[in-house]
Amino acid sequence: MKPNLLFIFTDQQRSDTLACYGNTHVQAPNLNALADQSFVFEHPYVTEPICTPARSTIMTGLYPHTTGCISNNIPLKPETPTLAEMVSSDYRTAYMGKWHLGNEIIAQHGFDEWVGTEEQYRAYYSKDEYLEVLSPSHHFLIENGFTPEKESEGKTVFSRPHAASLPEPYTKATYTGQQAARFIHENKDQPFVLYINFLEPHSPYFGPFNDMYPPEELPTGPQFMEYPAPNTSQHARDKAERFNPKNLESGQGEMFQQINTDGHDLSAEAGWRRIRARYMGLVTLVDKAVGNILTALDESGQADNTIVVFTSDHGDQMGDHHMLAKSVFYQESTQVPLFMRVPGLAGRQIPGRISQIDLVPTLLDLLGEPIPDGLQGQSRVDVLKGEATLDQNDAFFEWTDPDDPWRCIASSEGWKLNLSPTDQCEFYDLNTDPYEQKNLYDDPSQQDRIQDLTDRIRRWQEQTNDPLPTI
Repeated sequence: MKPNLLFIFTDQQRSDTLACYGNTHVQAPNLNALADQSFVFEHPYVTEPICTPARSTIMTGLYPHTTGCISNNIPLKPETPTLAEMVSSDYRTAYMGKWHLGNEIIAQHGFDEWVGTEEQYRAYYSKDEYLEVLSPSHHFLIENGFTPEKESEGKTVFSRPHAASLPEPYTKATYTGQQAARFIHENKDQPFVLYINFLEPHSPYFGPFNDMYPPEELPTGPQFMEYPAPNTSQHARDKAERFNPKNLESGQGEMFQQINTDGHDLSAEAGWRRIRARYMGLVTLVDKAVGNILTALDESGQADNTIVVFTSDHGDQMGDHHMLAKSVFYQESTQVPLFMRVPGLAGRQIPGRISQIDLVPTLLDLLGEPIPDGLQGQSRVDVLKGEATLDQNDAFFEWTDPDDPWRCIASSEGWKLNLSPTDQCEFYDLNTDPYEQKNLYDDPSQQDRIQDLTDRIRRWQEQTNDPLPTI
């Protein structure tokens, strides 16, 4: 039988939340065990540090500027195929969890089965008739005696904070894990492609394991709660100021207001630590659900015939540089976990930098399926087999706001250049400054390196038909 694909990804999980990336305090035994059996990529990068654009790359093998999904809530075009539309009809395909690429609760883009969990995006549905459809997770909660409390586009739904406050058996993570396990058992006798996305550890940053990790004991880096330096980009400084309570009267501190409304007090360090601890509790919640999925894979007899991938759409600042969430170019937002267990190949740590742009061609290659022309990444199966390395590989990522465009490179040598035509550019030496505290862009001694990386970005723009004028 053809190999299966089990693709698991989370929402907003930075890489240093798991043991394979140096985390020794978060309890994630299932993910840690999976990583021990997998190829673990040392420095994986997203293509844009925000949900919809990054997801468009994960699903299609194209950069956001090519898919057109350049910001949140832009649907993936019907004519742009996902991996589920690229594999042969022999495969039974399913998508479960948050989608954020269009209509959340309607099967689409080559997926035979669809188990949606989100009703946050009803205002963006493409047809009024879809507003009459509520998600399977909604019906699951109704069947278990829970009452929705939020009005949304003509229906009463479960808000994210309400759903996150439920006991573990009724959380979105647990429900999604159960549905994935069911699908695996039901389709064990035919090849399948199963994509699973967990909302967690995305905000609202609370769940059933709120008290699992003592906040005062969690390690933090030197950039925790520290505002970006004055010579940093206005883009980064504005993001940090959104969490400054002093800016409430001007309206710039809107994220501080929102987070405090959700029950998190960010007026002092204790509040920042508390939210960080709860975020780690959500990682443990995901791990338990992943354990259920992997158990089903073992019980089905398909573990040795299934490629298993784990990653996330982007990271979370979690207080670093005085920010929560993403939308900035720091490592905490742009680096995510990425590991894959491949039948017949012994896993190991893979040094170097890789982009999620390479996921679709690599997975098609592993499945023995043809790789369509026009994908903007490349298969890395030769790296998995030890026939090549990532030593010379650069990772590129972008921010495609028309009023605030950026193009960035994390180079093979450990340099990071963030370029904008309208803002203070940034250049970091990740080898000596891994926390990105010192912007070297205006350092005269670095100009040759900056020019070299600028040229690499321009060549990448030309190769990918980037509509942004070369910087």
